[in-house]
Amino acid sequence: MRALPPDFYTQDVDQVARGLIGATLRCEGVGGVIVETEAYDAADPASHSFAGRTARNAAMFGPVGHAYVYRIYGLHHCLNIVCGVPGSAVLIRAIEPRHGIERMRERRGMAMRERDLCAGPGRLCQALGIDLACDGATLTQPPFELERPVVMPPIVIGPRIGITRAADRPRRFGWAGSPWLSKAFSTNSSASQQE
Repeated sequence: MRALPPDFYTQDVDQVARGLIGATLRCEGVGGVIVETEAYDAADPASHSFAGRTARNAAMFGPVGHAYVYRIYGLHHCLNIVCGVPGSAVLIRAIEPRHGIERMRERRGMAMRERDLCAGPGRLCQALGIDLACDGATLTQPPFELERPVVMPPIVIGPRIGITRAADRPRRFGWAGSPWLSKAFSTNSSASQQE
């Protein structure tokens, strides 16, 4: 396994969000390649950590390389990876499904296009079986596996989606041209080759 080194998670949240594109994420063997992320930190009005530590967001202030999982709309879970300075985390928005696709279909409860299995944070958590029981878990031990990218993909950067505060900040990162994104990037988004 080509695990990400522990010091990877100590980097600035934007660097981690960019560096996770192309990494492989699995939970109990089910998962795929990360194609879309968003960055959040304590100075960001859109972040759960902006108003300080609470019982809900405590994992964001814990050790780096751990999961911060929360529930939205009372229905869906979202997976974040804690990194950088306390209160920083990267939201995993979409993956390309590669491992355990039939299990994903069962969990999602419907026959659907592969493209729709993990296109969005709630969908991917349901497909991978990630819920509040994973909150605070390390990404370096089961049930998680997180492997470094095999290739360094071209990255596109644009504003985050699904938020109302600080929505214009360019903190959404994606694999340029990937058909597995939760939503296409606008033509005004900037593209760059990952270093």
